[in-house]
Amino acid sequence: MDMLVWNIVLSFVSAVGLWLLKSHSDEVKRLGILLSRTREENADKFVTKQDMHNDINRVLQRLDRMEEKLDAYMKESRSALN
Repeated sequence: MDMLVWNIVLSFVSAVGLWLLKSHSDEVKRLGILLSRTREENADKFVTKQDMHNDINRVLQRLDRMEEKLDAYMKESRSALN
């Protein structure tokens, strides 16, 4: 009789332990999925290094054109004064 009670208690304790282990394992899987989704969503919000270089080069080209136009205007102004 004593052995029967001991088996029931051990079975109950092991069942609760296994249930807790399974619930924690499921939670870790869920958090892993959420983390990967977050990484995918945030990747769209940032600029790649190549895109940044392309944009900077476009700005620098326009500044060079403005500089050339300004130089030409200053030469015209100087020649008009002389």
